[in-house]
Parts: sequence; C-alpha cells; structure tokens
Amino acid sequence: MALPRLLLIDDNETRIQQFENVLSFLEYQVSIVNSVDYISALNNLEELTAIFIGNDCEKLATLIRNVQEVSGQLPVVLLIQSGSLIQVSTAIQEMVSQTYEWPTIYPLFIEALKKFPVAKKALPTAKTRAANKGLAGKSELIKQVRELIDQVASSNATVLVLGESGTGKEVVAQALHRASDRKNKPFVPVNCGAIPGELLESELFGHEKGAFTGALTARQGRFEMAEGGTLFLDEIGDMPMPMQVKLLRVLQERTFERVGSNKTIECNVRIVAATHRNLEHEIKEKRFREDLFYRLNVFPIELPALKQRVEDIPLLVNDLVRRMQAAKKETVRFSTDALALMMQHPWPGNVRELSNFIERLAITNPNSIVDATGLPEKFQGYQVPEGLLIEEELDNEDEVSAEQDPAMANKTEQQAEAQETTVEVISAVSQLPEQGMDLKEYLSEMEINLIQQALSECNGVVAHAAKLLNMRRTTLVEKLRKYELS
Repeated sequence: MALPRLLLIDDNETRIQQFENVLSFLEYQVSIVNSVDYISALNNLEELTAIFIGNDCEKLATLIRNVQEVSGQLPVVLLIQSGSLIQVSTAIQEMVSQTYEWPTIYPLFIEALKKFPVAKKALPTAKTRAANKGLAGKSELIKQVRELIDQVASSNATVLVLGESGTGKEVVAQALHRASDRKNKPFVPVNCGAIPGELLESELFGHEKGAFTGALTARQGRFEMAEGGTLFLDEIGDMPMPMQVKLLRVLQERTFERVGSNKTIECNVRIVAATHRNLEHEIKEKRFREDLFYRLNVFPIELPALKQRVEDIPLLVNDLVRRMQAAKKETVRFSTDALALMMQHPWPGNVRELSNFIERLAITNPNSIVDATGLPEKFQGYQVPEGLLIEEELDNEDEVSAEQDPAMANKTEQQAEAQETTVEVISAVSQLPEQGMDLKEYLSEMEINLIQQALSECNGVVAHAAKLLNMRRTTLVEKLRKYELS
C-alpha cells in the first residue's frame, strides 16, 4: 500500500528540514516546494493527504487562496512559528482548515495527522476544479458551461462545442478530457481548417509507406495517437465534404483504415468537435452533411462571447497573469479604473484577444501597473463609472515587487508610514492632551488608517478586509466611498 503523501509549501529552510525528517520517520511521503514554484506542484493532487503552508511565504493570503481554488476537500494547514499565533490575523486563520505551531507537540500532531481523510484515487471536488481550470469567471453563463462539463465528462458521448473564435473552445475540450476517465490517456487536437483537404485524411487516419508520393515511411494518424483518450476536432465546420463522409463512417463503425492499407483498425476514442460556424446554416448551403451534424451534436456546449460576460474580465485578467507568472514571463497589473474601461470594450476576438492584449502590455509595461490613462487610445473613449468598486481577488498592485517597480516601492513606503503614524497617534493620545482635541477628526483618521492596513493585508480584497475588521462588507464599501478610498 502506498504511503500517505503530504505537500509542504514553505520558504523556511529550518522548518522544511525538521518537517521532512519528522514526517519521513512517521512513514509519510513529503513533497517540498517553495512559494515561487508551488503552482506546478498543484497539478497532481489526487493522492495527497493534506497540504501544509508555512507562514513565512510571501503573499501568504494570495498563496492560500490559489491553493484553496484547486485543492477541493483536501485539508490546508498553516504552520506558524511557535508562540506567534497572536500575530496571525483572524482572516488568514479562517482561510485554512487548521493552524499548527512549529516546532510542535509531536503526540498531538500525530493524532491530528491520523484524523486527515485517507487519500482516494480521485477527489471529486478537486477533479471538478482541475477540469474547470482555464474557465475563470463568476457569470451565470460560464457557470452553466461548467455544469455541462461536469454532466457529460464521465460519459463517452460525442460533444460539440460551439462559440465565436477566441472564446476558449479548446479549453473546454481539455477540461472535458481532464474530468473524464480518459484523463491519463492522450488528448490529441487537430485543426481541420488549417490542414489542406488532400492531406487531412492522412493526418487523421495515417498512411502506409508508399501510399502516395512522399510517403517514405508508414505514419500513425491522429486517431491512433489518441487511442483510449480524446480527439479534439477543431473547426469541424471547415472540413471538406469528402472527408466528412469518411469521418461519419468512423463515428458509426468505430473503425478506419490507413491511407494505402486495407487493414481495418478499431478505435476507442472520445470525439470532441468544435466550430465557430452555424452548422445548421452550413447544412442549408450544402457545405456540411446533415447526418454528420446529428452524429456530432449529441451533447452541445455553447460558449458565450466575452462581451456577454464582461463581469468575468477581472477574473480572466487575474487568471491570465497567474499563468504568465507560472511561466516566469514578464507580467503586468491593472488599476481598478483600467479594468473598468476594459469591461466596456466589446472584445470581438474574445478571450484570445484579451490574452494577446495583456501579453502585449506586459512587454511594453513589464512588471508595472497600468492605469486607465496607460491603456491604448481605443479605450480612452470609455468613462469610468462613478463609485465603481471591483471586489474580486485581483491581486493587482501589491504583487509587483518594490525592486521591480519604483512606484510600488514608494507605495510600500507610504503604507509603512501610514502604519507608523497610526501607532504614533495611538500612543500620543493615550491621555487627553491639555489643549484638547478634535475627537471626530481623530477617530476618522484612525478609521482610515485601520481600513488601509486591513486592505493592504488582504491584498485589496474588500470582503476579506471586512472580515478582518469584523464588519459587514457593505458597511466597509460605504466607508470606502465616504473617505474616497480605492
């Protein structure tokens, strides 16, 4: 039987060594990763028993949120230095399953380890979250897409993904594959519109040596490559009519022959097809076979255009920036005003256009913050709505280090000064000054300083800052408007 496996995300070398020694002695497998490279370690969660995070990690709140997004029902445990519990904010403690001091009292720690659920072959919640990776958003339209993926993933039904160019049809196909029982088998994409018609048959079914001029060796086709897995036929609407007939036979018989061969090959492949075209219109125009359409349209999933779900743009931006960080590319951040203008743009190229736009700005504004005035000219015709407050977890300005961005260094110094000022004021008025004071003004300044500190500690997320201040989110929103804070 495989040993229970734990993941430790930590930057404290002493604690890492102690943790690894203790848990290895207790016959646990331990994987160690730092707070920079942890994203890659989250790609394989299936046999984990728990995830431990050291409180020395940079951007701790952001790291915990990222882990929670993909961890499903796995326990997430925070390790803190012995005697420092009082220094850990309530908001942080509420984000994790448990908090332990380290070095720990080992008998208690061992008893706690025994209470962790035994890892199963697959954790349903983690599986669903992994399947939906890349489908960032909170809109009802994207939630419906996720629900459809969850419904059809475990079956072998053929899926037809519909939507405008750039909406993420291949992302859906990959999500279906990851959530299916075929996830450990190949996912093989092929763009039917990018391959010349005379070569498409060989590309899909393979060919034998000498089958045609230039066929110097035998070659597998995409169907053979995808055996046991998923074959993604992108831009199926651009497939030539002769090939449509041959594909229909494969879907009906689940067999095919290589070009130049009469040997029948059986295939066990799940088909996911996609197109930006209106296939019913293509049928009327005699450009697409009606019988093939019905074979493909077993379970349709229609992706909305980005302009239909503009509320998802902040989350999409965040997701795209995180991927750039994981790939160790230059990144960029956007102010709330910039995001407000971006949410008014129609984005005819959809998510692909948004992704290219962010990548372009990351090149021209590496590791910096782009405000509304820094966006291209086509965005300057839009107006920022008054009183706008984007509450999503944007992880914007505070993730750019002071070394990378002088403006951020200045902001960090200002935050430190504000915190120091707060301490000085509290100390100064521990007794009422002889000359008296303006109590209302003092309390307002105190409130502003504490709100700024809470927002800073919670990476600008209003809901988390409200929890830290023990007030309702709507109350904090009103105070932000009252004091003109952003």
